Amino acid sequence: MLVYPSGIDVSTSTLRYLSARLRTRRQERGTRWRRVTANRQALLVLAHLRCGHAYAQLDAGFGIGTVTAYRYVAEAIDVLAALAPTLADAMKTASTKAFLMLDGTLLPIDRVAADRPFYSGKHKKHGMNVQVITDPMGRLLWASPALPDAVHDVRAAREHGIVDALTHADVTCWADKGYRGAGSTVRIPYWGRWDTLSAGQQAVNRSHAKIRALVEQAMATLKSWRLLRKLRCSTTRITSLVQAVLTLHLASSNR
Repeated sequence: MLVYPSGIDVSTSTLRYLSARLRTRRQERGTRWRRVTANRQALLVLAHLRCGHAYAQLDAGFGIGTVTAYRYVAEAIDVLAALAPTLADAMKTASTKAFLMLDGTLLPIDRVAADRPFYSGKHKKHGMNVQVITDPMGRLLWASPALPDAVHDVRAAREHGIVDALTHADVTCWADKGYRGAGSTVRIPYWGRWDTLSAGQQAVNRSHAKIRALVEQAMATLKSWRLLRKLRCSTTRITSLVQAVLTLHLASSNR
């Protein structure tokens, strides 16, 4: 396999953050020797998450075995996922915001037609459903565990306890029509065909769409990590991957 120099479009502060977390992990486990330093391991993990490089490519680029590359990535993902904010943390942050925005996104996976629980009739593909909460500017605050995409958005919101958390925190949350029936503090557009709505309802829906437009910024943030654009791992690992990406994003945006 040919090897060539390349770049990763993440900040050096993100690399330093991950390196520090990995060094702490090695100290806690009493690790004496590794094939690569914590800094090189962090770079390897960022190449995997940000660029979507396969383990065979990392093997060639970093001069380590494929199994070793897998273990290094898995270790880092577990470390980062443990640092991801919880829903309770997001609600604490929400107390300083005027409102929140809630939306769901599909993370495509490589499953076949027989895997019906993972098939999205809306998107016509297999994937996992992840719920995302953002602030009024579209900045990510929290991402949920992944569920099969056959699960509807409003059902996912209830299963994750999002609706109850919003009610308890008394925070207004803007969402799309997929959350019809959520009630509580969740605000959705008026239901029905556009030409059947009154002028006032149409005005409300236009205003609602303008407010929610920024939530797409959060989705773009997640998908900028190319590994999440087409997941080929076990579905049991996807939640950890999303939480790891969220941790890295928040760490870089807070510096």
